[in-house]
Amino acid sequence: MKRENVLNFRSFWQIQIIGWGCFYLFTLLESIHNFLTKRVYIDEQTVPIVLMFVGSFALRPFCRWLLRQSQSWIAFESKAAAAAMVTSIPVAYGSGAVLKNFHPVPWHAVVAILMWSFFVLLMWCSLYFSIKQWQQSSMERERLLRAESEVREARLLALRYQLNPHFLFNSLNAVSTLVLDGNAPAATRMLAQIGDLLRTSLDSEVTAEVALSQELAFTEGYLAIEQTRLGERLQIDMAVPLETRDALVPNMLLQPLVENAVRYGVAPLVEGGRIAIKSAVHADRLRIVIVNSGRRGEGEQNKNGNGIGLGNTEERLKTLYGTDFVFSLGWPEEGGCEVVLELPLRRVRNLQEASLCGL
Repeated sequence: MKRENVLNFRSFWQIQIIGWGCFYLFTLLESIHNFLTKRVYIDEQTVPIVLMFVGSFALRPFCRWLLRQSQSWIAFESKAAAAAMVTSIPVAYGSGAVLKNFHPVPWHAVVAILMWSFFVLLMWCSLYFSIKQWQQSSMERERLLRAESEVREARLLALRYQLNPHFLFNSLNAVSTLVLDGNAPAATRMLAQIGDLLRTSLDSEVTAEVALSQELAFTEGYLAIEQTRLGERLQIDMAVPLETRDALVPNMLLQPLVENAVRYGVAPLVEGGRIAIKSAVHADRLRIVIVNSGRRGEGEQNKNGNGIGLGNTEERLKTLYGTDFVFSLGWPEEGGCEVVLELPLRRVRNLQEASLCGL
């Protein structure tokens, strides 16, 4: 709080000096064609402005008090006008006394200076009020944005952690199946792969978005586990060009979708099946397609039984992108299921450049 007060006072001083300095120069330039002698001109313009500058410091505590009262603009202006008039009286008499070397000052000269200083100080109060209102609204918007960002990050983190026990349960269930089938070497190998994948997941920094290449590496680790379980029954086809690999995607986007494809599209079939992952860039949009083979019509029967993966993915996409995304499921006539994702194209290097600019 003390630091904030120091910064506010420093900012007030800077605005005061710049504002009154510009006003003084403008007054000199505006009245230059009226001067008779340089000395008289400078005195007549300088003395009232210097006293008004001092008077503005006296008005500042009163204006701060008015702002804390949360009054309307009309109430503020009426009270500020009264304070400006009170402050203008010593400014007018003081200016007249200095300019006349403390001799009697004609009343019309005092009135002229009084009205001029009243108008200037009232404008100063209005400007002070406007600047403080703008600062308060800016700070409030910043607090709201920061709060919204924290809520969004907490929500994404919760959704991300929701996937970890889900994935672990399914993987350990697959290990137990291998053990029951008497395939101890495959079960041992699968446990080692699960350990490596979980270590990678826990060691990596938890961020909302990662590069597609990083997401693919994690998904390939998961598919290696499934290939240990399914063997040649699981065929994998990757078509991810280099131009898409630095695109940003939500963390753990692909793994739950691929898990659904394996679980419902490949594993139930005796002959197994194929998982294809494709990506492309079209008109500043990243398009990702995940396709699994399967018997015709079988995918549609399971579309309401895909666990938390699809719902979790859609919630995270909404949290990150609002409505600026496409997430759809389709069931081709030849069988299987097709998941289509379209996201705003943002690249890792652009994110790094934006971070550097913010330093």
